[in-house]
Amino acid sequence: MQATTSLDVKRYGARLVWTLLGLAFTGLVFAAALGTGQDAVTILSIFSTRFLGIFIEAAPFLLLGTLASGVIEAFVTQADVVRWLPRNPVLATLGGTFMGFAFPVCECGVVPVARRLFTKGLPMSVGVAFLMAAPVMNPVVLVSTYIAFGTISPAIFVGRFVLTALIATAIGLVFALAARPQDVLRPQNFAPVMGGSAEAASTPAPRRALLPGLIFALKTAGDEFFEMGRYLIIGSLLAAAMQTLVSQEVLLALGRGPVVSVLVMQMLAFLLSVCSTVDAFLALAFVGTFTTGSLISFLTFGPMVDIKSTLMFAGVFNRRTVAYLVVLPFLMALFAGIWMNLNLSF
Repeated sequence: MQATTSLDVKRYGARLVWTLLGLAFTGLVFAAALGTGQDAVTILSIFSTRFLGIFIEAAPFLLLGTLASGVIEAFVTQADVVRWLPRNPVLATLGGTFMGFAFPVCECGVVPVARRLFTKGLPMSVGVAFLMAAPVMNPVVLVSTYIAFGTISPAIFVGRFVLTALIATAIGLVFALAARPQDVLRPQNFAPVMGGSAEAASTPAPRRALLPGLIFALKTAGDEFFEMGRYLIIGSLLAAAMQTLVSQEVLLALGRGPVVSVLVMQMLAFLLSVCSTVDAFLALAFVGTFTTGSLISFLTFGPMVDIKSTLMFAGVFNRRTVAYLVVLPFLMALFAGIWMNLNLSF
């Protein structure tokens, strides 16, 4: 009886949150209409278009990520994770930085994959490095960035991948020093044995047969898609609201100088929440207007952290860890962009 009551309370609480969120956005739209003098229907139309654009762009990648997560849950054991990773924690973290070439997912798809790997015993430093790096360090983004900048500005093409690797590895090593899983992850997202003990390697879970495993993988992927999808929807709503209500012209007017330009581009990366597979073409529009360091920071920080991914982090990590995962890449990309503007001539 108590469990049923607790479940009902959670359901009613979730409904209340969604209702309040809807009311808040409605009030926001009308307040914006009154403040700008524009028709509320026009504001709502712009907001709806931008929300659908962000969501439709991101949803297929979330689906791919949850499908990969389901396959991992069905066919990958803790013993596999132990066997694949180097024993040295620094080398293992470096491996996590380049895991995106094995799991080519964007910032929406990487979260469910990382969460599933954590439940399989993936060490914290490796998972965090993968989470930060994979949206850039994967073959799809490599090709799209080369098409956009490979001949026009090779420095931006190379700088994006070098800076992403450095920041992701550094943050992964920070977490290697930090933390027990129970201090970082929400309780349902870590395995009893983390980092791969001898016991985990000697008693592997039985591997599922192909057909039952595929059925289980699809069921797991469906459950995870709807669970993580709510964070994607909320993040898309917030990103669309920011794009609608914050004048980009104002932000762009501030984008001058070696410091301010980096700050502005990182703010745009967070607010616009553009998928990492296509953000290089958006950044291409700013070549000649913004500094090279600011463009590299935009292409590095945006895939690591935006509004959508921040809310999706909340489904995996505790609040303090989410704050670290936002602040650390922001500061590292900021200082790197400023340093490049002040010390390098591109």
